[in-house]
Amino acid sequence: MLVLGIETSCDETGVALYDSHAGLLGDALYSQVKMHAEYGGVVPELASRDHVRKLIPLVREVCAQADRSLSSLDAIAYTSGPGLIGALMVGASTGRALALALGIPAVGIHHMEGHLLAPMLEDNPPSFPFVALLVSGGHTQLVRVDAIGEYELLGESLDDAAGEAFDKAAKMMGMDYPGGPLIAKAAMQGDASKYNFPRPMTDRPGLDFSFSGLKTFTLNTVEAERLDDGSLPEQVKFNIAAAFEEAVVETLAIKCRRALQQTGLKQLVIAGGVSANQTLRARLDEVVRKERAGLFYARPQFCTDNGAMIAYAGCQRLLAGERSPLAITTRPRWPMDTLHPLGADSNG
Repeated sequence: MLVLGIETSCDETGVALYDSHAGLLGDALYSQVKMHAEYGGVVPELASRDHVRKLIPLVREVCAQADRSLSSLDAIAYTSGPGLIGALMVGASTGRALALALGIPAVGIHHMEGHLLAPMLEDNPPSFPFVALLVSGGHTQLVRVDAIGEYELLGESLDDAAGEAFDKAAKMMGMDYPGGPLIAKAAMQGDASKYNFPRPMTDRPGLDFSFSGLKTFTLNTVEAERLDDGSLPEQVKFNIAAAFEEAVVETLAIKCRRALQQTGLKQLVIAGGVSANQTLRARLDEVVRKERAGLFYARPQFCTDNGAMIAYAGCQRLLAGERSPLAITTRPRWPMDTLHPLGADSNG
């Protein structure tokens, strides 16, 4: 089955072609980061308009990459939530219209399920069951995954997601948007031991997260270190970045180890934009070695939003007989544990 995947949930337009036998045939991505950086964050209306401009050209680009025509498609998968409603509507309406014109089925995919399954695109994918840490700008969740669509939420952030905390901490220090990669780069030149940042909610049982207190601690530290002219010395900025990153990474690592111990599972998957953080990968590698478990993640280009993960997830659901109706349904908020197991009667 040859599936076109479309991802337009936020500020990146992703398109990919996935074949159930040959694997990933083509992939293209357009990021709006530079456009939104001017405003310090994503502007929903601008994001939607840019998806309209970029989506069809990217579809043509991917088809050319794979040397396939639209008429060769067997099905289309598109992100139907969660995300920005306007951005989601662009991908969903385009995917639905193409499917109708070509006389082929289409299926709406959960954005975070796409992230969760992205490591399946690698040469050494995990096998079910496993524990997954979904960590991005909008989500921080620990999930037990027994099969596609069989998810048990183990813990989640009670306030800011980890990626959101990275962006806000970066803004406090005068860094551009998105802040996660910039903090990681600055942290490489810093000394985390200069500050004693808290590890939120690690002193109590459970697998939930909270990063709002860490964000406040960071703000107070930044303000205390400002010079009389309001500036922040570069080395101080590097040290704060290192301490902040270390606190987030250690908090995530502690919770992941607890999740492995609590479930008794021996595979840990990390997915989402923050999973590309090299410090996090190194720390979780230590965790799985101590637990005699395995660590799995996608290549960096498939950690952030992309069409390949949607094409793969869509292909699996389409092969199991799932179809979405003609009515276009988008869900800005959509709990992942409400998804149907693969193969269940889930048309709708």
